[in-house]
Amino acid sequence: MGFWDKIFGEFIDVIDWLDESNDTLVYRFERYNNEIKYGAKLTVRQAQAAVFVNEGEIADVLGPGIYELDTHNLPLLTTLQHWDHGFNSPFKAEVYFCNLRRFTDLKWGTKNPIILRDKEFGAVRLRAFGTYEIRIDDPKKFIEEIVGTNGHFSVDDISRQLRNIIISRFTDIVASSNIPVLDLAANYDQLGEFVTAKISKEFADYGLELPRFLIENISVPPMVEEALDKRTSMGMIGDLSKYLDYQTAESLTKGGGGVSDVVGMGVGFAMADKLSKSFDKKENNSYKPEPFEKMYYFAKDQQPQGPFNIDEIEDMVKKHDIEADTLMWATGMEKWQKASQLEEVETLFNMLTPPPLH
Repeated sequence: MGFWDKIFGEFIDVIDWLDESNDTLVYRFERYNNEIKYGAKLTVRQAQAAVFVNEGEIADVLGPGIYELDTHNLPLLTTLQHWDHGFNSPFKAEVYFCNLRRFTDLKWGTKNPIILRDKEFGAVRLRAFGTYEIRIDDPKKFIEEIVGTNGHFSVDDISRQLRNIIISRFTDIVASSNIPVLDLAANYDQLGEFVTAKISKEFADYGLELPRFLIENISVPPMVEEALDKRTSMGMIGDLSKYLDYQTAESLTKGGGGVSDVVGMGVGFAMADKLSKSFDKKENNSYKPEPFEKMYYFAKDQQPQGPFNIDEIEDMVKKHDIEADTLMWATGMEKWQKASQLEEVETLFNMLTPPPLH
């Protein structure tokens, strides 16, 4: 430092700080030999606090405003410097500016999976992540407990320690909550409130406030996700035997090699067994429609009527509710056709028409 820099450094009388980094928590105002002119102008902006340290001991803390540094607004420093006996020369003191605004969108997440016991799935590994916010609530305590003599202290300097606290308490709360894995997503807000209440005191011990803590996602390993997807699929299928009947019916109405193409040989045997039982029921006059039975619709007044099985269609033909030119549709058909164009229905018309007399 040059001669004039030293001279002006000792007697400079304007102290302020503009944060250009957006991630600085504490900044120490640098000056030569820590000398400040008695009566100097101090500017403390909104969301700032100025902390005076005298020979390693925190003295006064000033909030937003413009000050002339004298015995009036620095009572503790006055006592330490013995200004009460009259003193107006430059004095030695360190000035730390604390940024009191909220620091938002800070990330947290589990490095390793959390292993917990679930009533439904047994031992399960979970991962979680989210965001949180911090703010300096007690500048004096924060400097005493965390900053020390560090001249520039940023969010990154403390974020790792804060994340460790969050993850530790989050693990305890999730493990002891006994909330089923499948219900965790519905309880993010409640878990977030529990975690906030749990760790707020620990943050306060550092002079920090935790205005917000959010859980964005709790997930299980990919293999467990696949198992859950399969379970969901089976739940959508429902009764497996009914699903087999449905597949059999679809292949039957499509005709040709549809049986083997769609459901394989096993379904083919199941279809044959179903058909056999169906015919036996017809012969015993205790016939009930099977799930894969071909069903029919007919058009009346431009509206589809149905579904009906072939026996019901036969009754309607006899009653002339269905004529040869009545439009009909059956399972597996691509479009509506006249009743006379359906082979099984045309047979019913032929049965009702007597043969010629000659």
